[in-house]
Amino acid sequence: MLNVLENCRVSPPPATVGDRSLPLTFFDAIWILFFPISQIFFYEFPHSKSHFLETIVPNLKHSLSITLQHFFPFAGNLIVYPNPNHSTDFKKPEIRYVEGDSVAVSFAESSLDFDDLIGNHPRSCDMFYPLVPALGRAKKISNYVAVPLFSVQVTCFPNKGISIGLTNHHTLCDASSRFNFLKVWTSIAKHGIEFLASESLPLYDRVIKYPNTLDEIYMNQPGMVVIDEGYQPAQLVGPTDKVRATFVLTQAHTNRLKNFLKTKVPTLEYVSSFVVSCAFIWSCTAKSRARVGEHEDEDDVERFICAVDWKSRFDPPIPQTYFGNCVGACISPTIKSRLLVDENGFLVAAEVLGKALSETLKSKDRMFKEAETLMEKAFEPVRAIGVSGTPKIRVYDVDFGWGKPKKHETPSIDYNGSISVNSCRDSPGDIEIGLCLPAKQMDAYISIHKEELQGTFYDKE
Repeated sequence: MLNVLENCRVSPPPATVGDRSLPLTFFDAIWILFFPISQIFFYEFPHSKSHFLETIVPNLKHSLSITLQHFFPFAGNLIVYPNPNHSTDFKKPEIRYVEGDSVAVSFAESSLDFDDLIGNHPRSCDMFYPLVPALGRAKKISNYVAVPLFSVQVTCFPNKGISIGLTNHHTLCDASSRFNFLKVWTSIAKHGIEFLASESLPLYDRVIKYPNTLDEIYMNQPGMVVIDEGYQPAQLVGPTDKVRATFVLTQAHTNRLKNFLKTKVPTLEYVSSFVVSCAFIWSCTAKSRARVGEHEDEDDVERFICAVDWKSRFDPPIPQTYFGNCVGACISPTIKSRLLVDENGFLVAAEVLGKALSETLKSKDRMFKEAETLMEKAFEPVRAIGVSGTPKIRVYDVDFGWGKPKKHETPSIDYNGSISVNSCRDSPGDIEIGLCLPAKQMDAYISIHKEELQGTFYDKE
């Protein structure tokens, strides 16, 4: 299904960056032990393999090289200093670029059905895995370990399309920094010149102020000892019985859900399209488990986890060009699973999630206090649904010169059963949700999703 045409390394132009380092904040260190983030952008490209090799490949290499001149961390490594005794006298991890560092880039040809891949219908999850680049293994250098942070795979579907798969270690940056990187790369690739506005250039100053105790908590995690020579970040491999499908909640759908929620729970402070969309998916997912016979004990509980971008919420706000991670977690209280399966499951989910977000957003001081126990909550043995992506980022604006993507997928949700949430391609007010479920449960989910919307359960008086 995949024929590798070229493996190469792409660096910034010589002598344009020099040796640079970027200290981690606790916002970055939270993600050191988590799985990588993977995205695939699919583009229509009705041209031959030879045209791809002669035109597209050189342009992507050149434009990426110029982009790395401004976004050097993408070509660098995560530097981790082993601390087996968990001493408080530890050296902080950092992102380091040394002249000559590079990004692993591969170019391939695929015989997979492009039109099938870009659909919304259920498709086998492991069909997408060959299109996702892996991060390289860690290397032991002197007294530290260097972990690659970013990789790219460009795949040609002759006379049909192109996919661009991206994988990054989450420590590198959050979604908004990655999107800023893509805006610059696509601008250079599309216009053929270094076309950069000042608002596109990253801010590397560590301007976030937070309690120093959080550094010790997150940068001295017990699991850090696993990062040693040969450490390999998680990879997506098949076979799997899971399928992925995409569902769209239109603005009309979310408005009706919001109106219903406001009527039934008028005291709820935080009601948004994001809240009602996630609550709807959460309750439908619980119902799909029940429909396929997955028994819920009386005491079974679960929770919902989503990220909150703190840049605009600090006082004063952090510039949107700040490079790195600046997101905190909103972790809902646990609720009994059987409540989500009941007729009012959507209302239960929306109230729990809305209250959790309202409490999280009240103050950054509260967020810092809760951060002290965040890892304990995140790794509790409790069923949880997480979110990758945000409707605030226009992923369908990532245009390398071939037009908007026909489809965007987030294969990394397969690691832990999260969902992806993004704005739609042609109607940004609509919300596109990606799900990865066992095939039998996905069939049940599709039926329930349709029944809940067409049955207009949220229009009941």
